Amino acid sequence: MSEPDLFSAAGGEEPGRPLADRLRPRTLEEFVGQAHLLGPGMPLRRAIEADRLHSMIFWGPPGTGKTTLARIVAERTGYAFLQISAVFSGVKDIRAAIVQARRERDEQGRPAVLFVDEVHRFNKSQLDGFLPAVEDGTVTLIGATTENPSFELNAALLSRCRVYVLKALEVGDLRRMLERALGDRERGLGELEVRMGEEELELLAAAADGDARRALTLLELAVETARSAGEGPVQVDRETVEAVAGGRVRRYDKAGDQHYDLISALHKSIRGSDPDGAVYWLTRMLDGGDDPLYIARRLVRIASEDVGNADPRALQVTLNARDAYDFLGTPEGELALAQAAIYLAVAPKSNAAYRAFNEAAAEVEASGSLEVPHHIRNAPTRLMKELGYGAGYQYDHDHAGGVAPEQAFLPEELADRIYYRPTERGLEGRIRERVEELQRKRRGDGDQSV
Repeated sequence: MSEPDLFSAAGGEEPGRPLADRLRPRTLEEFVGQAHLLGPGMPLRRAIEADRLHSMIFWGPPGTGKTTLARIVAERTGYAFLQISAVFSGVKDIRAAIVQARRERDEQGRPAVLFVDEVHRFNKSQLDGFLPAVEDGTVTLIGATTENPSFELNAALLSRCRVYVLKALEVGDLRRMLERALGDRERGLGELEVRMGEEELELLAAAADGDARRALTLLELAVETARSAGEGPVQVDRETVEAVAGGRVRRYDKAGDQHYDLISALHKSIRGSDPDGAVYWLTRMLDGGDDPLYIARRLVRIASEDVGNADPRALQVTLNARDAYDFLGTPEGELALAQAAIYLAVAPKSNAAYRAFNEAAAEVEASGSLEVPHHIRNAPTRLMKELGYGAGYQYDHDHAGGVAPEQAFLPEELADRIYYRPTERGLEGRIRERVEELQRKRRGDGDQSV
């Protein structure tokens, strides 16, 4: 592989280059969106204007301008711009880039930005290769990633970089970008004098789903489609836009952060008793191609964790939904999942069983293997009986109310422990009355016939 190329803003516009590439912003003033990073007084904007760059990671979805921003930063501050891609590069390429950065510093007297696209694709040893050059200032590293740096980058490199989160572009930002493309005679489509209505522009901007590259690609395709329809002025009508934007692809990574963000949103909507939020996030996951059986498993979990004994039927509803999906498949079975999600959302909530389980698990971890009290041990053999297994056990059904009040079931060391504390919500309110009465009975101050 050849040495990384220096970026230069100069150069003609080669024919045949895609519109998205031709219209790539060359200055901060042309850059669209990310006002939270580049607006007046924002930290990144101040660092750029003061020529005080630091190593950084740009984290955001595709088409938000990560590569473009890195180039603009280098150009604006006078740094040499070196670029490698983690998809095609290895340790040899990293070393070559660092050597070139050192040459830029020693021979040209200017520092270098090393831009690493898809930086999350490097393994730990490859990422470690950047550390000495970043540490001694040979390079200012700018990495671009669509994945969560907390999980994908090692801690040593991450501690030397500041993470900037780029957001999907708003429809308004995309629309302004499309308007500029239509009017730009040098790099855009201005020479064609395209006629396009407000409604069509809005539709294209919405179809891009926050991705600037996709927005310009759709515009270029719509214009080319309209041009092929006949002579005269290029008129892009709604029918053309709908044909181009048909089968709109929404951003979703079912193996990445978006998957975990959406399942978190679904779970929390159900916990918060919002059926509208529950069905919306469920639909978003299904629309993105997530595994319906994964969603079904999470719904079963929610039935126990967040609904619990406030409505024990919730567990059966979710198991039935899973079985219905197994039987019907997609798309018919997805309705059963939606029905279960809505049921869970409107059901009374209790996490008492969840808390009881967690407290018991913590007790087991802390207390170790405490002995089972002899009176509730199994005694299937003579030797066991001679050793006192089962001695003194009282058969609860032979007592008033079906409970032997003086009989204990926890190890002696945990005699006073209480793990399950029922709430007053739903059916668990009645369960709570029963539990409290049994506790009074065991203390000897309740109705012994209960």
